[in-house]
Parts: sequence; C-alpha cells; structure tokens
Amino acid sequence: MRVVTLTAETKSNLLNDLLRRSPNNYSEYENTVNGILEDVRRDGDQALFDYTLKFDKFALNTDNIRVPRAEIDEAYSLLDKKLVEVIRRSAENIRAFHQKQLRSSWFEPKADGTILGMKFTPMARAGVYVPGGKAAYPSSVLMNVIPAKVAGVGEIVMTTPPDARGKINPGTLVAADIAGVDTIYRVGGAQAVGAMAFGTRSVPKVDKLTGPGNIFVALAKKAVYGYVGIDSIAGPSEILVLADETANPKYAAADLLSQAEHDELASAILITTSKELAEQVSKWVDTFTSRLPRKEIIRKSLEQYGYILLAGSMEEAIDAANEIASEHLEILTANPYEVMTKIRNAGAIFLGEYSSEPLGDYFAGPNHILPTNGTAKFFSPLNVDDFMKKTSIISYSRQALEKVHGDIETFAESEGLTAHANSIRVRFGEESL
Repeated sequence: MRVVTLTAETKSNLLNDLLRRSPNNYSEYENTVNGILEDVRRDGDQALFDYTLKFDKFALNTDNIRVPRAEIDEAYSLLDKKLVEVIRRSAENIRAFHQKQLRSSWFEPKADGTILGMKFTPMARAGVYVPGGKAAYPSSVLMNVIPAKVAGVGEIVMTTPPDARGKINPGTLVAADIAGVDTIYRVGGAQAVGAMAFGTRSVPKVDKLTGPGNIFVALAKKAVYGYVGIDSIAGPSEILVLADETANPKYAAADLLSQAEHDELASAILITTSKELAEQVSKWVDTFTSRLPRKEIIRKSLEQYGYILLAGSMEEAIDAANEIASEHLEILTANPYEVMTKIRNAGAIFLGEYSSEPLGDYFAGPNHILPTNGTAKFFSPLNVDDFMKKTSIISYSRQALEKVHGDIETFAESEGLTAHANSIRVRFGEESL
C-alpha cells in the first residue's frame, strides 16, 4: 500500500479522490434508469416481465412473480444446517439491539390546559431490495428487515432478482423468512425499485424503501425519493483504521482487506502516528493479498483507493478521520475509548483489537447499513426510527390560548399572513376582517 505523509494537501486530495466514487457522479446512467422507471409507472407488471426477460433471462409472469412458501421451505434444505442456525443467532442479536431503540409516544399536560406531545406510528408497509447472484448477502436481509419488524411495520415486502431458471439464492430466502418478510417477489434492478415506489398489479407500493444494490438500483432509489422514503444512496464499502504504535500490524492489515475485497471501488485507509507500524502493515497487506481468492479485486481497490497516512500526532489523525467520515472506523490505540470520545463522524466505530469490522457485518447486533462517502457527517445507520413516523400533538384550552393569542397575532401579521392572525383573533370576539 502507498504510504503518504498526512498534510492539508494530501488530505484534500484524498477526500476528492474518495468522492469520485459517489453515486452522485454516475449521471451517464440516469437517463437509462429514468426510462426504466417511467416504463414501470406506465406499464406496471408488463414492464417488470419485459425487463426481467431482458436482464435476467427469465420469463416472469403473474403466476410466478411471487415466491411461494414451498420454495422458501426448499431453501432451508439447500443450506447447511449450521449456517441456518448461525443466521438465527445473528437475527436474535440484531433484534435485541434494535429493540433498545424503540421509543414510546409521549404527552405533557400542564395546569393551564396545554397538552403537547409526540405520537410515534410505525409505517404501514416497507420494501426491501436485495441484490442477487454473486452479490447475495443474507446478512443484509437481516439488517434491513429486522429494524422494520421491531418498529412494528404492518407489512414487509422484498424484491430480489432471479437467475435464468427463476431461482432465488437460498440464503436470501432463509434470512428473509427468519427476519419476518411477508412477501418475496422475484424481480430485481431499477424496475423492482420502481415497482415498490409506484406499485403495480402484483407488487404493492411501499412507504419506505431500503436495501443496497448496483449503480442502477442506487440511482433508481435516488429518483423515486419523494414518492417513497428511502434509507440512503449507498456507495462503495470503506474502512478506516486509526492506530498508534501499540496496534498489531497483522490485525490492522487483515481488517483493511476485509473491505477491499468487496469491489474495485472499495476504500481501505490506515491513519497512524507510527512509521514502523505503517511499514509492517503494508508488508502484511501484501502477504495476505497474495493468499486470498479475491486478490485481483483487492489489488485494484488498493491501487485506486488504498492509503496509509502518516500523521504527526494523534490529534491530526483524529481530525483527518473526522473529515473522511468513514463508513467503518476501527480504533486500535492504547486507549481506544478516549479516542472514541473525539470522533464526531463515522458510521460505526469498532474499539480494540478484538472488535474487527466483520463482527459488525454479521453478528454483534448494530446495523451494518451505514452511511458512506462522507455522509456519516449527517446520516446515521439504519435504525428503528427509520420505519417510524413522528407526529406532533398540540392541544390548548381557551385559558392557555388567551395568554398568548396576542403574541401569535403579532407574529402572523409581521409575516403578512392576516388570515393566520384572524384564525386566532376570532376566538376572542376580535375579528379584524
């Protein structure tokens, strides 16, 4: 891996380099995606059938678009029983973590008759997009579905592309069943996003749409935002390891590669105050890469977006980490908890040498649907609140309103909204119109 001294210039260059991976920079595909979405909105099911035949080589129709219970049961028999039990245990951890996020409606009455509050209501229907083929990740099914289930969403539907025989990855089906999906549809791509956003005869319109996908899926989610809610526009995976001289270079190198293997656009960055550690990590990266099956993807990822940054102090390293705002941030320092208190921007933080990133991907419980491309500065991990609507509650008695009606009228009139003022004034026999 390249070793670069951390300066204001190198940090700026790095940030610009990383931002090139954002889905916001793939405008050349937008016309294609918009055309697919318009076809789905106009032609409904027929567009889904046509695009599935074109892209997935499967003849989809009204009778086979919905995955039947028998096919889900068959998926259990196709998976190793040990893996099924691991998926169950992972689901239990994820569910337990997200249950702690639940909030109750609240109301605050006062003696003068004022009642203010907030009402929390789960969404009626959520939709989850799940990639197919080589990018089928049962862990992401759990992470998308379980928060919605915990929130109390009334119905959860899932779309995922079939192979040329119409089959769905069995791990995807088992994870969906364990997580609590109500209905699974064998359709993928931008057309599946359109179906959930607009609704077709077969696929119902949802209120919130979540889940990762390729660039066409990401752009489709961006385009339908406003018709439905979405989680975020997911970018390529990324990890930042913040380390001092006490870190184990072998562990740091292994953790960097855990994200570099995702795809050629993945980013793996080490920021350290130790030149010796930087050199050792670089050697271990080369050693591990040569042994790993996905070595070609890893090498291209590291060539483009892999960095080891040498910082003059831990304060400089922390400042850089906050600017990068990585999806995953590992802290491998003598006192990781102290460093953690200074981190403002990160999707998920992993503390200490035994809290490697895959722990969060698969098993610990916190959600692995995380903000990417610096959006951790203003976005959060997928959580129960993403599937809840919050409604303000306001109730005033005549006594309470009488104390403040003059203030409200003054404010409204200052904005030229005399009907607003009159709406208050008429309640006290002081019509001004």
